[in-house]
Amino acid sequence: MEKYYVNKNGQSNGDHEVHTYSCKRGAKEENRVNLGFHKDCYGALKEAGQKYEQVDGCAYCCDECHIT
Repeated sequence: MEKYYVNKNGQSNGDHEVHTYSCKRGAKEENRVNLGFHKDCYGALKEAGQKYEQVDGCAYCCDECHIT
């Protein structure tokens, strides 16, 4: 299981990206909303979707959940 978070700051297209805590391209600590541990990025993305209307997985650490 991996620990995930979602970036509080949306990208220019409105997406709030989901990252693993080990991602080197992630958000600053003060811009993170903890999503806890999940067996895969799909569970983390689902939880992030309860907090933000538009979410996407990071292309680097959550590639299988990256859509746009």
